Amino acid sequence: MKAASGILVAALVLWPGILPAADAPPGATSCSGCHATNAAAETPVPKIHGRNADETVALMAQFRSGSKPGTIMGRVAKGFTEDETRAIAAWLASQR
Repeated sequence: MKAASGILVAALVLWPGILPAADAPPGATSCSGCHATNAAAETPVPKIHGRNADETVALMAQFRSGSKPGTIMGRVAKGFTEDETRAIAAWLASQR
């Protein structure tokens, strides 16, 4: 029985597709309205899937404060609390 559980653990670790992806926090999936999720997509809007979470949090703070200009991101950033922004950034960082 111990060997079987070891094989199962190894399969889960070595084959990440076997585990379901973590649910997106509220608001995270709306980002794909402008930010492409397909790495091959040609778009002037930066890709954010897989981006470092700390970088995303910092950029959102800059948009929120107005220190970084943007077309709509200032308004979007103001719609999320810091905790919500951190959760969204962590989820986006986990998306590859």
